[in-house]
Amino acid sequence: MRPKVLVVGSANMDLVVRAERIPGPGETVLGETFRQIAGGKGANQAVAAARLGADVYFLGRTGEDAFGETIREGLAREGIRPDCLLIDPKAPTGVALITVDLEGRNAITVAPGANANLSEHDVNAALDVLAGIAAIILQLEIPLPTVQHAVELANSVRVKVILNPAPFHHTDSLHTSLLERTDVLVPNEHEAAALLGAATAEGIVWEEAAARLLAKGPKAVIITLGAEGCVLADARGVRRLPARSVTAVDTTAAGDCFIGALAI
Repeated sequence: MRPKVLVVGSANMDLVVRAERIPGPGETVLGETFRQIAGGKGANQAVAAARLGADVYFLGRTGEDAFGETIREGLAREGIRPDCLLIDPKAPTGVALITVDLEGRNAITVAPGANANLSEHDVNAALDVLAGIAAIILQLEIPLPTVQHAVELANSVRVKVILNPAPFHHTDSLHTSLLERTDVLVPNEHEAAALLGAATAEGIVWEEAAARLLAKGPKAVIITLGAEGCVLADARGVRRLPARSVTAVDTTAAGDCFIGALAI
């Protein structure tokens, strides 16, 4: 029997330019190739889980436009159930502007569009789906009150909560009750640093950081560290897990693929 997963999150159209390097402030860099790729953290995580064999529902919003139609068609081809996918009649589909350099590193700017309208009411409408799944995955590219409400409902029906706190800035805040209701908190190194109030990840000892985040209330914390693997903290202690060695082509959505796999 395939595990059932509900992803509540964002769907964007990614406009991707490959360039020799990522431009600095006020700088123009000539790119090499351009691609238009369906993305968004929520949709990426849904596709990753579906490709690994899960029965995936996706709760999100797209605009009533060409980008939205392309995204909906793509999700359908991946076998993702359309029951909870909504079309927003007023807002455009979210867009992400991405530059990828020759080493596979990226810089991303997102215009949320319809993602910003995903509401608590939308979550309530999906309660029948929520009650029958093994895990719910959430990120922060949708309104925080919607995330909090979804987590509360998931707790009420004893569904495992996987929270990817992305994007997150050190001046942002997450209410303690949200972290306490989370089963698995999965930040990358920048998000982990920000959750601890640090402006940068420089000089942080990740085993210590994972332990500090665990003390904030989640049942487990996984800090993803790219080529350095990840650090896991839970009731059994803190340990570092290595990554497989690969040649990076494009790191866009690498963390999303990790989370999609983790959910099943």
